[in-house]
Amino acid sequence: MSIVVEKLTKVYNTQKALDEISFEAEKGTITGFLGPNGAGKSTTMKIATGYISATSGTVLVDGIDVSKEPLKVKHITGYLPEHNPLYLDMYVKQYLSFIAGAYGQKNVNRRIEEMISLCGLEREQAKKISALSKGYRQRVGLAQALIHDPDVLILDEPTSGLDPNQLVEIRDVIKSASREKTVILSTHIMQEVEALCDKVVIIDKGKIVADDKVQNLKKDKLEEVSYSVEFEEEIDLNLFKKEGLAISFAQESTYTIKGDGDPRKIIMKVAGEHSLPLVNISKNEHSLESVFQELTKEK
Repeated sequence: MSIVVEKLTKVYNTQKALDEISFEAEKGTITGFLGPNGAGKSTTMKIATGYISATSGTVLVDGIDVSKEPLKVKHITGYLPEHNPLYLDMYVKQYLSFIAGAYGQKNVNRRIEEMISLCGLEREQAKKISALSKGYRQRVGLAQALIHDPDVLILDEPTSGLDPNQLVEIRDVIKSASREKTVILSTHIMQEVEALCDKVVIIDKGKIVADDKVQNLKKDKLEEVSYSVEFEEEIDLNLFKKEGLAISFAQESTYTIKGDGDPRKIIMKVAGEHSLPLVNISKNEHSLESVFQELTKEK
């Protein structure tokens, strides 16, 4: 089971929301789908789940073309949209029963109990959805996405509105569900991506700008290497700038120095030639957030 997106394009009037994007999500993995607001994430997810049509290109879910057999794809896909659409006048169990029935599920009551337990809804199961907090409404949305045991799970901002404890619990649910499923997860929380995702696809202005494992992105996508360099006292920054290094004050007598390749030899050379009291030099690890900002910043 996999999702294959090939040269997907979506045009709204004169605006091109997606511009021939291609990527793949494999079974048993969680693919993080990241991008700034308006980059095309939700549009891609809506096309992949058959809720809107593409202008051109294809999305194959387990080899099924979404544009040709949307109902078949919806039957094997669980979808939690960014704006979670719930029937607020229904009770939690009543709503889950309605969704299970729509999918033609057998043993509906047992499946509802499983979802209530899995998504941590025991205390709220007798309430109307309108009486639930935003966090618990998200749990109900996740339960409805999982209730028919889909092969594919597409989640658009699934942890929106959750407190830190709930966030950890829902992460565990998603991670557990992903073992036998293909999962695409959109979020703005980079810690969530690093905690959950096997690979990351980053989209910006309707184009794919990165598609790789998280660790590879953090290692390879930023051209400059950054070092934190500590001296016993303040130094003349021009000594390093003359050597082609970018240096900036960080805090107290610590500076950030950037340069192509490995600038440590130049740092040591300058420190030795000018008798600079060097205390410590350490490589700064790139965060996923810094990679994201670098790849999606305004050019």
